[in-house]
Amino acid sequence: MIRFVIVWLFFLLLIPSGAFAQSCAANPVAVQILGSGGPAINRDRASASYLLWIGNQARILVDMGGGAFLRFGQSQAKLSDLSLVAVSHLHPDHISDLPALLWLSHRARKDSLPIAGPSGNDVAPSFPAFLSRLFDEKNGAFQLLGSTLGAPQGQSGGGVRLDVGVVDVTKAEPSIVFDREGVTVTALGIPHGSLPTLAYRVQTRDVSVVFSSDQTGTNPRFVEFARGAHVLVMHLAIAAGTTNPLHAAPAVVGRVAQEAAVGRLIVSHIGQFDLDAAVAEIKKFYTGPLTVGADLQCTQVQ
Repeated sequence: MIRFVIVWLFFLLLIPSGAFAQSCAANPVAVQILGSGGPAINRDRASASYLLWIGNQARILVDMGGGAFLRFGQSQAKLSDLSLVAVSHLHPDHISDLPALLWLSHRARKDSLPIAGPSGNDVAPSFPAFLSRLFDEKNGAFQLLGSTLGAPQGQSGGGVRLDVGVVDVTKAEPSIVFDREGVTVTALGIPHGSLPTLAYRVQTRDVSVVFSSDQTGTNPRFVEFARGAHVLVMHLAIAAGTTNPLHAAPAVVGRVAQEAAVGRLIVSHIGQFDLDAAVAEIKKFYTGPLTVGADLQCTQVQ
């Protein structure tokens, strides 16, 4: 018996901390983190990806970074339940698992899948152009997924048809991305270097959740966009006492959450640095409830 216990404990130590999913289906509304890490290799954290559960269905998928396809399966979410895939920007750690999600997706879903992403500029294509470069039936990198853009399903594979939307990141006011089935999703362009990037706000069942994505935290309109949200997910990508042209410092994360008067702050997209020091810096400016994100973690929205 003792030998069995020792072997079992050793087995548990070998499993990454995020490998056991918390159940989200029992909550009226809940945020589940599929990927809590950034672009660097981290055995415990997939790259950025989030689910919003409404009742027992995962309805909104935000981003699909590396490793998120596995986490999607572990979460027990169903592709057929999704109402929207919301893409923040086109850095690989936010989008690279999208082809994996779509490959053979027509077997799991018959209805088209709404998907939205940002407009383009001189450093990144618009979201529709990006999808065309990936999935065009003649010139795409994954030509077998041409059916996602309207080509006939091939006998050897394919994917569900995408209903593609694009959001102008230069607009000063939020844009409505999705508004039906009791769910409203709006998007706002935010500063993330020169790459067009969107934050998303979801309103449903009298609660609201904001996904900040990567940003510097320097757009005052984002504070208004996030104001009063029951949950704000912000990215903690750099260490305490540092600055970066792409990401908000921990102090800025704290100030934004405090000024927006959110009900709870969840930090995710966590870099490899002294996490305790970064969280302590956030707490100097933000006095509300704070959750440090982890893969497959589930937080009820209330």
